[in-house]
Amino acid sequence: MTTTLGFEPTSRTVAGEYDLHYHEAGSGPVLLLLHGSGPGVSGWSNFAGNFPVFAQQYRTIILDLSGFGRSPALEWNDVYPRVAADSIRFFLDELGIDRVDIIGNSMGGNVATEFALAHPDRVRRMVLMGPGGLAVNSFAPSVSEGSRRLFEFLANPTRDGMVAWVDTMVGNPAVVSDELIDQRMENALQPGAIARTLAIFQTFSDPRFADRPQLWARAAEVQHETLLIWGRDDRMLPYEGALFPFRQMPNAELHVFAKCGHWAQIERKADFERLALEFLGR
Repeated sequence: MTTTLGFEPTSRTVAGEYDLHYHEAGSGPVLLLLHGSGPGVSGWSNFAGNFPVFAQQYRTIILDLSGFGRSPALEWNDVYPRVAADSIRFFLDELGIDRVDIIGNSMGGNVATEFALAHPDRVRRMVLMGPGGLAVNSFAPSVSEGSRRLFEFLANPTRDGMVAWVDTMVGNPAVVSDELIDQRMENALQPGAIARTLAIFQTFSDPRFADRPQLWARAAEVQHETLLIWGRDDRMLPYEGALFPFRQMPNAELHVFAKCGHWAQIERKADFERLALEFLGR
């Protein structure tokens, strides 16, 4: 039986080269949880429900990536996932952590992979859920329904827009509560939050930062044992996009959940936790 873990009692900060907010609980090997992007997102919004389960077996850390949650934004001097990956290097150094397992959701999966490529000896295994940057679609539109709804909300941040975006994140609408929408709206409408999110997304198309191949083109370089998790009904990063990294990454395994969209950790919570713990613990 698991217990709940509170926001404030588990809240921590580090400061210096990067100012970062995080939550920590548990003991044992270190497990780092990296959230995705989108309006109103934070490490807590992505993983609060899974936190107590992982903290039973791991020193579990939920990080707010720069510009999200309580971690302030920066002047971006590179494409966002590479900056965020470098912030993880600083973060682990500050906490005296040599090596971690990582669970990354969506853009958090992108950041995790960039970190693993930059510092291969500091990552043991990864669990990546619908990881951005690695997916390659052959048939789906280049701009997915989820991406379209996301930018519609950022251009006109209404509650109806939030409902429409969140609907594309899930396969089962029953998991979306009014409370979830209200919390996301409150977070998304904090002063400067939308501008920070737009600035982060703009780094992906900034020609100043197009100095190396995109992440999917480097997938074969990722040697770490990696579990790719996808929802069959993912409308943000469609399932077909999973097949490219699964084929290219030499030590990757792929699990696809039925009746699941982009938020496997919420929609298939118990199954996701069981699968991740089994993979990381073997």
